[in-house]
Amino acid sequence: MMSRVWEVPVDDSTRVRDVRVAAEAAGACAELGPDRIATAALVATELATNLVRHADGGYVLINLVERAPADGRRLSVQLVALDHGPGIADVAAAMRDGYTTAASLGAGLGTCRRIANDFDLHSLPGRGTVAMARIDHEPPADRYRTPPRGPHTGGVNVPLGRAEYSGDAWTRVCAGDRHTLLLADGLGHGPKAAEASGAAVDALRDVADRPPAEMLRHLGRALRRTRGAAVAVAQLDLGSGRLHFAGIGNVGARLRTDGTWKAMLSQPGIVGAQAPASVTVQRQPWQDDSLLVLHSDGLPGRWTPPDDAVLLGCDPAVVAAVVLRDAGSAARPVRDDTCVAVLGAERGVGSRHGSGG
Repeated sequence: MMSRVWEVPVDDSTRVRDVRVAAEAAGACAELGPDRIATAALVATELATNLVRHADGGYVLINLVERAPADGRRLSVQLVALDHGPGIADVAAAMRDGYTTAASLGAGLGTCRRIANDFDLHSLPGRGTVAMARIDHEPPADRYRTPPRGPHTGGVNVPLGRAEYSGDAWTRVCAGDRHTLLLADGLGHGPKAAEASGAAVDALRDVADRPPAEMLRHLGRALRRTRGAAVAVAQLDLGSGRLHFAGIGNVGARLRTDGTWKAMLSQPGIVGAQAPASVTVQRQPWQDDSLLVLHSDGLPGRWTPPDDAVLLGCDPAVVAAVVLRDAGSAARPVRDDTCVAVLGAERGVGSRHGSGG
């Protein structure tokens, strides 16, 4: 499955319609029903309107993301609004159901939170806001949902030059106590790169129960018909409480434990073309506060890991979006397809978040 992406800049009110149309197109690609497509369109309109009215512009990023394997790997529509605006002074008020923004359709962020299956928002005065919503095939069962137990994953994916497909891809698979996060960066960019990263995503499903070194060897065979990809896999073994990481190529990885960030290094090579003879696996303890960030080389190499306790408790897709936003600026657009994926520990009961990935 190639990574289809819609990236819509929102610098004036005329672009709000473009965001709505993109959300409807994404809903159709995800095979949502008419009611859920309408929900995606309404949430997209509200997020885009907020960018115009309160942030002096930004952009909306729409990805198709897989839900839990129990859902039959159906796709959901993930909408993320990013800006470098003034931020929201009173997040609690903005999130209140029925609170509306000027000249909007009257939905308000609180209503978006209620009708989306997942909704989360992070904002800092003077730094900007990231708002994220995911729309599933079925409406949420209740308003205040308890996140499922276990680790959570999320990510964002931006194509170079607002192309239709990104050459990067991420996914996660589970087998018993093993939870594996993968990020693949197809060689180059465009459809051929997207084909390579999509092949890595598809091949991972067949080896969900294997350790990282075996996974990469299997992916090497599966990607021989493609141009190849840089691939990193991070497997959390809940039974042993350890994270096992292996990567080939230029996928970056940072692990946060006990408040300290540590880089995890990949080996040189290309999966499917020029892989090393043996795969090195790094092992690190995984704790309740641990967080792992994987990213393709579209992200600037000297990005600063987040150190905001509120952000680190957000949905992993929001963490990924803030990392992406803060690593660049409107004056410095992405230089390549750029993907950021996050693996986080179990989120607290009673949070304002939805069901998570």
